[in-house]
Amino acid sequence: MHFKPTATSWIEISRSALENNIQFIKKLLPEHCTFSAVIKGNAYGHDIEVYGPLAYACGLRHFSVYSIKEAYRLLHAVQENDHTTLCLGNLSEEEMCWAIDHNIEFYINNLRSLALAISTAMACKKQAIVHIEVETGMNRTGFEFSALKKVFQLVNSQQQFLHVKGVCTHLAGAESITNNERIQDQIERFESVKSLIAGMGITIPQYHLACSAVVLRYPEHLYDIARIGIMQYGFFPNNETFTHYLLKNPDQLNPLKRVMSWKTRVIDVKEVAAGNYVGYGTSYYTDVDTKVAIIPVGYAYGYARSLSNHGRILINGHIVEVIGTINMNMLTVDVSNLPDVAIGDEVVLIGKQGKQEISVSSFSEFSNQLNYELLARLPLDIDRIVVA
Repeated sequence: MHFKPTATSWIEISRSALENNIQFIKKLLPEHCTFSAVIKGNAYGHDIEVYGPLAYACGLRHFSVYSIKEAYRLLHAVQENDHTTLCLGNLSEEEMCWAIDHNIEFYINNLRSLALAISTAMACKKQAIVHIEVETGMNRTGFEFSALKKVFQLVNSQQQFLHVKGVCTHLAGAESITNNERIQDQIERFESVKSLIAGMGITIPQYHLACSAVVLRYPEHLYDIARIGIMQYGFFPNNETFTHYLLKNPDQLNPLKRVMSWKTRVIDVKEVAAGNYVGYGTSYYTDVDTKVAIIPVGYAYGYARSLSNHGRILINGHIVEVIGTINMNMLTVDVSNLPDVAIGDEVVLIGKQGKQEISVSSFSEFSNQLNYELLARLPLDIDRIVVA
């Protein structure tokens, strides 16, 4: 007998929603601008092994990952050789050798990494394809402007081993208007970088700094690659960027569709008499007779403990409240108003059921988690299933 154990919940990945989002985003990009699907953080919780092939089937051919492990996972999930993988994080010598051997492009953001890329490419006897990251004001990673002349002189002397395919930077919070002055300063510095490189007689195929928020707020600065993360999965970067879009397009509703739904099933239903506590401790007290349903999901599966007595889920098309303390593997909800609830009923933790919806953003209203954080924390062992 073949047995395949499964988790107590599952995640559905909608192909039609992803196709919708890709089409919408592509309309926002100029023809020369490459759509790079950012799939770091396990494809924002959607799972690289499931999401990568699906995105490829939907026409995407450029992927951005953070680590070589993510690049490795994508390479084995999408074995066709007509797509590009760009690694945004730092690499060890061993990782660089593997990346060079498999035509994985990667960031170079300091002199040590630059020297290591050259020596590794020499040892591998194959050219490394790199993107030079420059520091423009985020004060995180990247070459300072003062170092760039030396960097590109070195690059020019090592063209046998280095192909600089791109020059890039990252903006420090383009989703918020409060950062506008800082963002504009960064864009000006990036333009200065372009001018410096051009003045040295060097041609760079791809310049890029755009993320999802830049596509919406600074569309005149998309350059050659847009590194699209959260929007492809069906989310605006924040409420401010969503409002910004609606103000510019007042005749439209939300053009994005959520790719992910998270579901489980009721495992027990019971009556709790008035005057009792529910779950660990004394955080919830029943003032009246209460019917509760037990759900086999807790903080070990990404459902934050801070949602105790605050969270909401869907059962039989109705929103019900989480009561008591969420523990590692279970949570409890009040189903007193649902006379027909039963063991085995479908539960929606994220997504739609009937006319109701639990959005990822609703979690942030009751906890300190961002959309990005909740998605990326969803465990690897929850099955992801592609649906229409």
